[in-house]
Amino acid sequence: MAVNDYSLIIIALLPFIGALIPGVMIRAGRNACAFFTAAPTALSLTMLLLLAPSVMDGQVITAELPWLPQIGLSAAFFLDGLGLMFATMILGVGLLITLYARFYLSGDNPMGQFYTFLLLFQGAMLGIVLSDNILLLLIFWELTSLSSFLLIGYWKHLPEGRQGARMALAVTGSGGLAMIAGMLILGDIVGSYNLTDILAAGETIQASDWYLPALILILIGAFTKSAQFPFHFWLPHAMAAPTPVSAYLHSATMVKAGVFLMARMWPALAGTEAWFYIVTTTGFVTMVLGALIALFKDDLKALLAYSTVSHLGLLTMLLGFGTPMAAVAAVFHTINHLTFKAALFMTAGIVDHEAHTRDIKRLGGLRTLMPVTFAIGMLAALSMAGIPLLNGFLSKEMMLEEASHTSWAGSHLAVPVLATLGALLSVAYSFRFIAHVFLGPVRDDYAHEPHDPSPGLWSAPALLVVLVVVIGIMPSVAEPVVRVAAGAVTGGILPEFHLKLWHGITPALFMSVIAVLGGAALLAAHRPLDRAWIALPRPEAKAMFDRMIGGAAGVAARITQLTHDGAMSRYLAIFVASATVLGYIAWSGGGLPAPTRAPLPVPPVVAVGWVLLLVATGSVVLMHRDRFRALIVIGVIGLTISVGFVYLSAPDLALTQISVETVTIMLLLLALHYMPKVSPIESSVGRRIRDGAIALAAGGGVGALAYMFLLRDIPTISDYHIANSYEGGGGTNVVNVILVDFRGYDTYGEIIVLGIAGLIIYAVMEALLSGPAARKLRNTDYSRDRSRDRHPLMMVIATRVMMPIAVLVGVYIFLRGHNEPGGGFVAGLVVSIALLMQYMASGFAWTQSRQQIEYHSMIGWGVVIASLTGAGAWLAGKPFLTSGYDYFHFPPIEEFELATAMLFDLGVFLTVLGAVMLMLYSLSRIARYAGETVNREPMDYDPSALVRFAREED
Repeated sequence: MAVNDYSLIIIALLPFIGALIPGVMIRAGRNACAFFTAAPTALSLTMLLLLAPSVMDGQVITAELPWLPQIGLSAAFFLDGLGLMFATMILGVGLLITLYARFYLSGDNPMGQFYTFLLLFQGAMLGIVLSDNILLLLIFWELTSLSSFLLIGYWKHLPEGRQGARMALAVTGSGGLAMIAGMLILGDIVGSYNLTDILAAGETIQASDWYLPALILILIGAFTKSAQFPFHFWLPHAMAAPTPVSAYLHSATMVKAGVFLMARMWPALAGTEAWFYIVTTTGFVTMVLGALIALFKDDLKALLAYSTVSHLGLLTMLLGFGTPMAAVAAVFHTINHLTFKAALFMTAGIVDHEAHTRDIKRLGGLRTLMPVTFAIGMLAALSMAGIPLLNGFLSKEMMLEEASHTSWAGSHLAVPVLATLGALLSVAYSFRFIAHVFLGPVRDDYAHEPHDPSPGLWSAPALLVVLVVVIGIMPSVAEPVVRVAAGAVTGGILPEFHLKLWHGITPALFMSVIAVLGGAALLAAHRPLDRAWIALPRPEAKAMFDRMIGGAAGVAARITQLTHDGAMSRYLAIFVASATVLGYIAWSGGGLPAPTRAPLPVPPVVAVGWVLLLVATGSVVLMHRDRFRALIVIGVIGLTISVGFVYLSAPDLALTQISVETVTIMLLLLALHYMPKVSPIESSVGRRIRDGAIALAAGGGVGALAYMFLLRDIPTISDYHIANSYEGGGGTNVVNVILVDFRGYDTYGEIIVLGIAGLIIYAVMEALLSGPAARKLRNTDYSRDRSRDRHPLMMVIATRVMMPIAVLVGVYIFLRGHNEPGGGFVAGLVVSIALLMQYMASGFAWTQSRQQIEYHSMIGWGVVIASLTGAGAWLAGKPFLTSGYDYFHFPPIEEFELATAMLFDLGVFLTVLGAVMLMLYSLSRIARYAGETVNREPMDYDPSALVRFAREED
């Protein structure tokens, strides 16, 4: 039975919200930082435990908020037994790691940064185990890769830390990409991206032809995350991270994500031969190989890392068996592995913290020097070995029991033998951890005199060891959690079972005895075996990975050198040629319907204008090196196009084209003023011929495509806009309604980009005029050979008369824009032209001293007004930027319309005006730094003003 409870969303989001706090609270001290890191984790855990009784009673807690329903993505969460178990593990161990890290990290480590990364990772893991939408799960899955990358590479000064972080991100990130494809296939098979729907459609999925590709792709994601062979090598190299990271990510959470995914997808994917052989075989190999390597590792954390790989293989193997009882064993061992492995990692961190080394060959005899640490480490290691009265023994026995009843490829011995071998090796490296680190005589050559740390460092692993002992002696305390979690894995199909210490004399008991005795024998013979292991040639996974990455990087570098040589013409040639060829292939394969309309007659004037446009375009190509002439011809082309818009009954486009063309030409003229008159020849004759051929092919193709469309009746969205312009947006000018309503978000983005462009030009000029370039400009005799009559009287008078008229025209265009040609964009350009003329006529300094509003502020206010107008639609329950309008009558004024689109248009107007004028201001500053004379009055010439102005600028 499902129960809605939106507190589930808060539980999932609290760690992300809490991640904002540690970076600030570190200023209040390390204790405050740790406390405010633990607070959101503890609050989330408390809320989770309040929901636990309902889940234990068989209910499923759900919560869903729509996000992007068009693609099937929703913020959907659900909490069942499996999710409850993993979420409790994530949050509970997260609290212990927060405490442990407080005392483990030194004062030189940025603790606020560490806790921020920790909470981000915690939130991503919670998202994985609580998601009820596979698209949402994929987002959290990739977030775990990114946040673990930050945690593994936390000690950025260590090369091995940086390399381990990159390796983990490369492997798990690549697996995540494969998993995305597999999940999308599942969603397509089922017709839904909701996880609960997918889990209920197991028969449909397994009957599909796409089952095997989906299974393989999803398992690649799970295997890479859980370090299964052949992807196992990244996990040990991630041990360069601080020990709290190792204890949290690589024993309790991140590496368990792959196991969780296999358990979660069990009802939909398990039960087939493909599942059995792929998952079981991978688990077998990983379990034995990881245990074998762990036995001969001398670094404490490396030993534990490979032991983690081995136990993850064990869990994978159990899930691969595909039987309900194997799922129960996997769930139980997941809990047990969390308790003893996190405690062991913390113990290794304590040894490293106090003895200043993790090298087992430099340790030994710590039992008397560090008795508390010894007790914690010994109990956790014995549990890992599967010794009775500890929890690891119980789940190991269940694993061996299931293995004894499982056959592989017709063999009834392969699975039991390999499972016993894995258990035997596990005993051997666990005994080695105890004997070679804590037992033996006290040495006199420790790197640092070891001793037990303060309780702050050993209390977290001690609590975990208490759980190891309690569950080992009284397994019934864990049985309810195991039962409800295993039921969620198997879809409620569970055999009758009870967790207990003694199951009688069974094959598993004999296998366990063999494992313990054999492990003790291997430990006794470890020294000669270690020498043989060192002398034995064997493949090194890391070296193979490095060679593969190096080869891929080399190929990428060669391709980059061939295709990215810095020549813009080359990039454009490749892009345009590729697009042209692909377009030709696409159109040559599909037949066009017969034309439905005849070409219109071409009047002689139009034909002449078209020929002139072609001539002007060709002139730009031929005269492009003469920058001034090319700019003039470009202006002619723009004005000719404006005339074409007028002829084709598009006054809005014509008005916009003329305004943009005028402003652009003015600004480019100002920019060209400081550049060489003629640009150098940069292309050979052959390259120019090549580029010309590509341009003619591409232009001809686009022209032919346009011609084909013009001869045929094709339904377009314009009919919708024409029909709904007045009813939906309250305006009869369809173009303006589209800009401020139907596609207002496009316009909103465009004005932001325009404002950013103006600010960037200002910032570039600021940097240019505050460095060595400014000194060069000051030393240039800029004013030489320049006319002293730079502001002719006629031009000054004309612009004075034009200014109020232009502003009035701008206001008129602005107000009429919703129903007639015009609008905020064109109005902003018109007023910009009026101001530009003032600068040109009367000089920059004279005009600038009389403007009252900073252009930066104008851009800011424009964006703010547009944003608030768009957000105001939310108050009426409408989407962002939805227009509202009504009619008003205030005597003696006639009835008139007011629309919220006017406010949005005001934002557009201010942003356009501010951006254009800020660009002018930025470019004009070069002249002042270069020594241009500054006039106190419009027609005055006063060279001394230059000195005063320069002092004011400084």
